[in-house]
Amino acid sequence: MTAAGESGAATTAAQAPGHHAPALRKVLSPMHIWALGVGIVLVGEFMGWNFSVEKGGMYGALVAAWFVGLLYTCIVMINSEITSAIPAAGGQYAQAKHTVGPLMAFNVGLYLTLAYTMLEAANANVLSYLLSQLSSLTGSSEELSPYAFATLAIMALAWLNYRGVFAALSLNFVITGFAFITIIVLFFGVSGWNPAVSLHLDGLIGSLDNGLPYGWIGVIAAFQFGMWFYLGIEGTAQAAEECRSASRSVPIGSMAGIMTLIIAAGLTWYVCAGLLPWHYLGVSITPLFDAARVSGSGVLVLLLLLGTLFATIASANGCINDASRAWFSMSRDRYLPAWFSAVHPRYRTPFRSVVFLVPIAIAFALLPVLLNQPTLLATVITFSILSGLLTYSFMGPNFIRFRTLWPMGTITRGYVLPLHPAPAIALLLLSGIVFFATFLGYGTALLSLLAFYLLASIWFVKRRYRYVKRGAQFTADLPRPRGY
Repeated sequence: MTAAGESGAATTAAQAPGHHAPALRKVLSPMHIWALGVGIVLVGEFMGWNFSVEKGGMYGALVAAWFVGLLYTCIVMINSEITSAIPAAGGQYAQAKHTVGPLMAFNVGLYLTLAYTMLEAANANVLSYLLSQLSSLTGSSEELSPYAFATLAIMALAWLNYRGVFAALSLNFVITGFAFITIIVLFFGVSGWNPAVSLHLDGLIGSLDNGLPYGWIGVIAAFQFGMWFYLGIEGTAQAAEECRSASRSVPIGSMAGIMTLIIAAGLTWYVCAGLLPWHYLGVSITPLFDAARVSGSGVLVLLLLLGTLFATIASANGCINDASRAWFSMSRDRYLPAWFSAVHPRYRTPFRSVVFLVPIAIAFALLPVLLNQPTLLATVITFSILSGLLTYSFMGPNFIRFRTLWPMGTITRGYVLPLHPAPAIALLLLSGIVFFATFLGYGTALLSLLAFYLLASIWFVKRRYRYVKRGAQFTADLPRPRGY
């Protein structure tokens, strides 16, 4: 498509006399932001985090949870200030295009799209496993096909997102809240306040060796899986343009979300460490569900299975929302073909972006099963984590630049990050340490992903940069810095 055709395809409707192109609907509240952020992440409490136990032992997993929790607290605080001033769909992508420039913005948008799409695929893959577990609990002898269920799950959630963000995130609020409550119920169900009753923490108390079987290098290696406790909370910024008041909803919803996740992480580690041997916990697929089975309570088993199922559905649902907003925002600014930037005239959703990413997510979900390569699923998850890490590495320096371009007192902020620049510097250092930890286990995957993004950057410079009008993409209600 020519430059003129590319531009005309997206602007004809907007420029027609008496016609206004539909925009995203502003219907979200702090409740929905909490549901989006926690909904994407909470599945990490039900599965994934426990691989940090295999790397670093029980104490190593706990240190990883605290250390990475600090990293994500910095992310949430930085996100809250910038997003309250730049409330645009695309989150960190929108921040990058206003503060740094097109090439950085393109990369950040791509990081976000692939991180959420691959995480969505992993969730759909896990859903098929959970359905088979539910089938066996109900006494069914028939083997259910994982292909059909993974495909239907993605299509059903995509349809929900196609029809409207309010309904999609309202559902997330209900099922995420239920999943979080099941963790609390498990804590009380095993008398967590009195460990002597049913928990077995004797091996940890007074013995550092039992908790750190591989020493402190094991603790560092555990950091990459400690991310599962919080991975995705930064996605709250993706919904800023659809909030009734982004300056209020994003900070409140995000802060409430990280506090919820820190509580859930502490309870999850404590209960699982007391009920499951560390060797088994380090390789378990569904640790909280397994902990419920060890408790001997049929009610807890059913509740934690449903909690795991609901958390996985909520995560996939939130990933569809966030990936489509990043893709939509990039196409709206001509970083991608403008055809994807269409907003549905009735539902006010970026429907083409939602639909376009569906077959990609299905492919990543089914390939590990179709090729009978379980390690491929681990690679998909690792690519999602690494893409997220690349986004976090950008956020620290970007915030420092944001404060330089718009110093305190020059613009209205819905939230002000305290102790600047300490949180931004801490985020950069913490991201570097987690990168090193990930390199220890997945060095080849990390280098492959960096090569992919380098090639994508070359493609953008050669094929798409000509369509970008930098001045036109400055949409924030802020004074324009030099260069626009």
